[in-house]
Amino acid sequence: MFIVNNYLTAVVFCFVTMLCWGSWGNTQKLAAKSWRYELFYWDYCIGMLLFALFIAFTMGSFGSEGRPFVQDLVQADIRNVGSILLGGIIFNASNILLSASTSIAGMSVAFPLGVGISLVLGTVINYVGSPKGDPMWLFAGVAMVVVAVVCNGIASSKAGGDENTGNSRKGIFLAVVAGILMSFFYRFVAAAMDLDSFASPAAGKVTPYTAIVIFSIGVLLSNFIFNTIVMKRPFAGDPVSYGDYFKGAFRTHLVGMLGGAVWCLGTAFSYIASGKAGAAVSYALGQGAPMIAAVWGVFVWKEFKGAGKSTYGLLAQMFAFFVGGLACIIVSGGN
Repeated sequence: MFIVNNYLTAVVFCFVTMLCWGSWGNTQKLAAKSWRYELFYWDYCIGMLLFALFIAFTMGSFGSEGRPFVQDLVQADIRNVGSILLGGIIFNASNILLSASTSIAGMSVAFPLGVGISLVLGTVINYVGSPKGDPMWLFAGVAMVVVAVVCNGIASSKAGGDENTGNSRKGIFLAVVAGILMSFFYRFVAAAMDLDSFASPAAGKVTPYTAIVIFSIGVLLSNFIFNTIVMKRPFAGDPVSYGDYFKGAFRTHLVGMLGGAVWCLGTAFSYIASGKAGAAVSYALGQGAPMIAAVWGVFVWKEFKGAGKSTYGLLAQMFAFFVGGLACIIVSGGN
């Protein structure tokens, strides 16, 4: 299987993670023109699992290092499998809430708030579970991200009109809850992998490629519970049915699957990089995704169109603090 053997490559992989995690929401925006996010999310989960299998049978099966995917899956300890499945379930609950927030409040609000909160709490949780990297630089970077999140929150409140206040508050609330939940999923997955040696992992532990497949299965299975509830009791709009899903155009389904594949690519690269960078650094760098999402929201989707100069000034500060925070996190892993 393919293994990252140096820190620089691990950082590159983490930047791919950041780009993927910050960009998959564009597929939801594209589908939203004619498609409810609850229906989109089924295709998202299917795309995630299909792409996870693709990676497992390619990058996870070729090469001379480590155990190939099938061999690794067969020897996995049931407790580690359960830990990864739990991580997938927690992620799915949080991501459904984040998707709802995106559909209500927009990418440039939902992602910085939800994922920003997740970055702070998740980095602490992952560092405690697997302390790797210089804590001073790591948490200095996290602190700068907190400031960036505050700037974004103030900017979004200035940009929202009175007629959208109720929806904005609901979207912000959903993003906060999603962020708290999301901060826990990575630790359950990392605990099932042997982060000290992907080339010769301990018996019962799994490689990143097996982890992403099991994780994706957990997401899809839990979706039959979580998303069914949301379909019947949506956060916004009328209820939708499974019959509505099958009425969707083929292109619309493909857009949703593309979103799941993009997210899966980023997550797989994060798991692969965690062996060299450590779980806390890999997670923290990937969670720079709010900056990418905000760029899409501001410059492509024009979610702050008509906002005043002070709002754009706050957004500029947000980007600056995000960049500074990410730089500190990178330095922390190199020490």
